[in-house]
Amino acid sequence: MALSKQQKNDVVSEVSELLKDSKMTVVAKYQGTTVKALQTLRREAKAGGTQVKVVKNRLVRQAMQTHDALKQTDTSALEGMLLYAFNAEDEVAPAQAIKAFAKTNPTLEFVGAFSADGTYMDADQVKTLADLPSKEQLIGQVVETLLSPVNDITNALSGNLHALLDGVRDKAAA
Repeated sequence: MALSKQQKNDVVSEVSELLKDSKMTVVAKYQGTTVKALQTLRREAKAGGTQVKVVKNRLVRQAMQTHDALKQTDTSALEGMLLYAFNAEDEVAPAQAIKAFAKTNPTLEFVGAFSADGTYMDADQVKTLADLPSKEQLIGQVVETLLSPVNDITNALSGNLHALLDGVRDKAAA
């Protein structure tokens, strides 16, 4: 069913809002993916704060023209049946959501991504981005690194206390 002009304008304004708020917009081919699988992707991605939309490429180009940062962005890769993943909280989350889903649905394939400042990333760069740990994982790694010296000192002191207690027990037994 074709969209009316008003419906198209509504879609363009909605995508324009998503582009404005999104830190990273990931683009992927979905040809051959079932509707049920796409619904599952949307549900799983939404849990991580990512919104997945299937929109006509022409309407996405129109929405990009409403933002100064995205006006000069190369849109030549926007060809074929594409889905767009938006996330306002995390730059890496859209790529990770699609990558995780693509493990069980190999019909999904990265095309590229657009950052909030209009930088275009190709599929290989998006794959590399998807391999990065999440923000929470990075914070956990930093905390672990900062606590490492404290844990080492605690372990060394407790080891010395155990050795001291073992020595006292040995003398008491003799």
